[in-house]
Amino acid sequence: MNLLKISKDTPISEITLRRYEKPYDLNRRELVRKLCLSSGLLQPGDSRDIIVDILHVLLDAKKDNKLLSSEGVRDLVVALRKEHNLPLVGVASSNVRRQIKRLRDMFLVEKMKNNYRITEFDNVSVIFNEKIEQYLLAAMLDRVREYCKKIDEEFS
Repeated sequence: MNLLKISKDTPISEITLRRYEKPYDLNRRELVRKLCLSSGLLQPGDSRDIIVDILHVLLDAKKDNKLLSSEGVRDLVVALRKEHNLPLVGVASSNVRRQIKRLRDMFLVEKMKNNYRITEFDNVSVIFNEKIEQYLLAAMLDRVREYCKKIDEEFS
């Protein structure tokens, strides 16, 4: 039997989008949680939701145009989780930095001189439109269209 070795397909980029009900009567943490779920940053049913609190504290800091170090983010996350009576899981410094990196990969957060902020202290809706819809998603859709066109040519 001749077994061919198939190379591992690694995507250049990927995004998960989910549609939930309209955001009526949700508290601030739940709003951030739904954004994380909707944008694929959090998986449905995942109890490891530290990314919600990380994004939450960065959004709070945006109001005052405040830059935060990863340790500053961690300290504020610990305080927020205590305030909401949530277990202090996932608050290790290495995990906080890893989750900040995921937010950076989605263009929601940027790094400036070893500190972090919501990208350009801008509104999340503007960031989503400019960075995700017009840049990331448009490029992905264009590539899928290229595959569709090539398939149409090959299978016609």
